[in-house]
Amino acid sequence: MPVDDDQPKQTIPSVWTRPQRRKREQPTLSRDQIVSVALELLDADGIDALSMRKLGTRLNAGATSLYTHVANKDELIELVVDEIYGEIEVPGPDTADMRTEWRSAVTSCAQSLRSVFHRHPWIVSALGEAGVVSLGPNAMRLSEGMLAVFEEAGFSLEQADLAVNAVVSYAIGVSTTEAAWLSRLARSGLSEQEGVDSLWPAAEQAAQAYPRLRRLYATQHLQDSGGTRNDNFGDGLDCVLDGLEIRLRRTRGAAD
Repeated sequence: MPVDDDQPKQTIPSVWTRPQRRKREQPTLSRDQIVSVALELLDADGIDALSMRKLGTRLNAGATSLYTHVANKDELIELVVDEIYGEIEVPGPDTADMRTEWRSAVTSCAQSLRSVFHRHPWIVSALGEAGVVSLGPNAMRLSEGMLAVFEEAGFSLEQADLAVNAVVSYAIGVSTTEAAWLSRLARSGLSEQEGVDSLWPAAEQAAQAYPRLRRLYATQHLQDSGGTRNDNFGDGLDCVLDGLEIRLRRTRGAAD
């Protein structure tokens, strides 16, 4: 079937790909106001409680004012997620000698991402609904900053891209799991240690047929759970960075 070149090409629906609507008059609400109040609602009640109607009520605004900036809830989630990404501390390549300090810079950024996810645990659910997250300005700033760090360290741009994906995937993977756990604790009213202790009998029983897990659980049960999570995140990140450092040495060796 012939393709009609005059037909507009379809794209993935996103607030970042949709042409902005022309405003015939000065809107009473700004996009920043909408995103700020939506973030307050999400932090207070979680993603399931967010609706355009509730947001409009909180803003004392009608649907027309909201839809000037966002076409639907999906676009709203994209905007709020990018707002969260703006809280992540991104090191600049000129803040240190990245040939020697790149690991420290990457670690700081990964730890900042983890802290942001802990502050906004609802993001665990939102990421599955956030659409084209990577095109948001704050997500772009994060990617550009991390690419710069790795490139200044000696990676090629293509290698830097792979390195950023590896680090961010690790940090997001661990952080979403932790955020889900912390959210469950918050709903239960238990402290983290109380939550671990309440699960211990079931975990001990489930591990009876698995000697390695049994030994591992027994050791972990004696440790401070919050401290263990922090140490495990750092140790796991070091494993990722160790592998990247080996690749960097090969790159530098080849260049020499």
